[in-house]
Amino acid sequence: MGAIAVLTVFLTELQEETSSELSAALADRDSLKAEYHARSAVNLARLVIAMEPTVRNALAPMFMLMGMQQSPQLPVWNYADMLIGPFNDASGSAAFTGIAGVDASTGKNLGITGGGRFELKIVDEDSKINVNLAAKGHLSFRDQGRLAQQLLALFNQEQYRPMFEGRDADGQFSDSTTICSAIIDWADYDDTINGCNPTATTAGAVATGAEDNFYQTIGQRYLRKNAAFDSLEELRMVRGMGDDFWATFVDPDSSNPSKRILTVWGKPQAAVNVNTANPATLLAIVCAYADPTTPLCVDPAQAAQFIMGLSLVQGMLQGAPVFGKGADFVNAVTGQGQGGGIGAMVLSSLGVQPVTINQALKKDFTAAVSTDSKFFSIYADGVVPGNKRETRVRIHAVIDITGAQALTEVAQGFPIMPTGGSTMVGSALTPQAYESQVRINPAGNVVYWRIE
Repeated sequence: MGAIAVLTVFLTELQEETSSELSAALADRDSLKAEYHARSAVNLARLVIAMEPTVRNALAPMFMLMGMQQSPQLPVWNYADMLIGPFNDASGSAAFTGIAGVDASTGKNLGITGGGRFELKIVDEDSKINVNLAAKGHLSFRDQGRLAQQLLALFNQEQYRPMFEGRDADGQFSDSTTICSAIIDWADYDDTINGCNPTATTAGAVATGAEDNFYQTIGQRYLRKNAAFDSLEELRMVRGMGDDFWATFVDPDSSNPSKRILTVWGKPQAAVNVNTANPATLLAIVCAYADPTTPLCVDPAQAAQFIMGLSLVQGMLQGAPVFGKGADFVNAVTGQGQGGGIGAMVLSSLGVQPVTINQALKKDFTAAVSTDSKFFSIYADGVVPGNKRETRVRIHAVIDITGAQALTEVAQGFPIMPTGGSTMVGSALTPQAYESQVRINPAGNVVYWRIE
């Protein structure tokens, strides 16, 4: 009986140990498979973004018929998950077949086999307010003023005022100007407090005194960074960034990054893409340059109609560009000139009153909006189902396509293979020219990479 008891304990322990080791091995295997599913999704997403100019050029005549003087950038990234469906699992391939009418199952080595899939979301970062505008350099006081203008317009909307009347996450009283200053002071290069003064035109008018040791005073073990934000999560360290503030102004829906209002990536000129920005962001941009008494910025009912109107237009067009250029958006909200298009008609029909722009800021308003984007966040989830669990690996990559160019075609210098012959003819490239051709990266550069 004693021997049987000892053997039972030994076998039970051996079984548990072996099962744990097997489970750990399976988890590592599935995690590696999920990571490479996600990596494949990132590369395919970059391909979708890179092909946008080709699609835009093909549709240029249609935009001309619509009265647009220039072809706006097309948000093909909104449909990336469907476009690359054949490279996903069977359900992704079936979804692509239903849309394109092409049977992808006949392709060779196409799609994921052996279990697993990827989920993809591409977010236009140039449709957000870029808080890193304060970190551009020693002459950044003009950009800091622009950022202050946009942040205060976002924070000072009537429906948000109660949020700044109580204590913040650090137990302090922080009004909208204080939090605006804290965001700018975290990223700027100097040690002087930024007064968050949108009308300042000189560095001396922006500064209001030496930065204190606020963070150490409240028990934190860090100082202001005085350098650019490296990630969106770094905003959590700034004064006043509680959960309520975060869910209202930074990331309203963590499951849908398209609803984010702030970003730390974007074009240096910080112009917001009005075709891809969400209505809440556009409202903040408009009110940043509008006359302080304009109804849109002081009447919550007008603000709600503005947001509803733009949401309606974006929903009807299913992601198609509403405005040909930034000036068309300016015309739509001010009710002046031509080119406002369907956006102007919908806003007018909903009773949204035209916005009066501060004349001193009219040029700045026009420069603050565009219809072009260069920075994109790619959220790729690799998924591998298991017996009793599901393994997920997420890759968040930020791509900068500034300066990205498509490979030149054969007619522009590559040798040509004649029909029925074996001799290469045509004007051959020099070694230097050939090297410059193959080094072109149409998919842009990765500026941020994170695996979870």
